[in-house]
Amino acid sequence: MMRALFTASTGMHAQQLNTDTLAHNMANVNTIGFKKQRIEFQDLLYQTIRRPAADENRNEPVGLAVGLGVRPAAINTLFAQGNLQNTENPLDVALGGSGVGFFAIQVPGYEEPLYTRDGAIKVDASGQLVTSDGYLYLGPEALEENYTDISIAADGTVSYILPGSTTPQPAGEPLQIFKFSNPAGLQKIGKNLYQATDNSGEPVQWEPDSDSTISLHSGYLEMSNVQVVEEMVNLITAQRAYEFNSKLIQASDEMLQTAANLRR
Repeated sequence: MMRALFTASTGMHAQQLNTDTLAHNMANVNTIGFKKQRIEFQDLLYQTIRRPAADENRNEPVGLAVGLGVRPAAINTLFAQGNLQNTENPLDVALGGSGVGFFAIQVPGYEEPLYTRDGAIKVDASGQLVTSDGYLYLGPEALEENYTDISIAADGTVSYILPGSTTPQPAGEPLQIFKFSNPAGLQKIGKNLYQATDNSGEPVQWEPDSDSTISLHSGYLEMSNVQVVEEMVNLITAQRAYEFNSKLIQASDEMLQTAANLRR
């Protein structure tokens, strides 16, 4: 049986997974804080037909080795900064800077906090700062009733003004923001949430006084870092590669058919 049949099939499978990854990126082009993914490939084993040799009898510096295809090796998350969109909402916060920071979120069913880049903060009926799904942002305490003029400072401190007062009152501790030595090792949970793993390293809390790699921008949201034109180019490349691998299977089949018909 021709190797090309199986080799081309690995290429079709790899490009199918590549297209699935591109589709996921495009589906989240407007998701707040979404980070695009990129699939990475590796070549498969090589079948050695003749090894190179350099001895008294022969001198063949190059041998014969036929590759057996490709395999998806990893799907890497790219944490490049997304575009900041001005919302004029004081509860919207975008994480910027050269570092990759995450808000700490308390989610029922998880002993440890989860993490997110989504800074679209909401206030629930109890005055707590929560995500769109009602998960609590760690750090600030619940806001008192009848508050006005809420604001979030550059260090994550949430403050507001109570009736009869003109002095801003802080809502407990600042928003808890953490960094990881390997953010690509975080496990994706869905709902814009990540979970720390052994590969991501331990979370390190951001200290605004000593760490300038992270910055907070109140009134802004960080949008997805997916570039539509780039994804379209990648999709065309993946589609043509898939098509070419299918043509290789057809060509191999025709060659086998020709060999089978030699005795006719």
